[in-house]
Amino acid sequence: MTYKNLTDLQEGERAKVLSLTNASSIKRRLQDLGLVEGTQVNCIQKSPQGDMVAYGIRGAIIALRAEDAVGVLVAS
Repeated sequence: MTYKNLTDLQEGERAKVLSLTNASSIKRRLQDLGLVEGTQVNCIQKSPQGDMVAYGIRGAIIALRAEDAVGVLVAS
């Protein structure tokens, strides 16, 4: 099992959320979007600059900024 940040996922790669290390306000927002321990996340598409990434989370597609996604620890 490989541990990394959500931002390290490549397009088409899947991982499971282990923990969130973001500041409390961002952490709460990410949890409300479905990013909680054990959730499967799919990296769907990265923007050309890499600052926005679309992820598949619980049947929805969510776009996150790299600065918010870097605090999400995942295992692939």
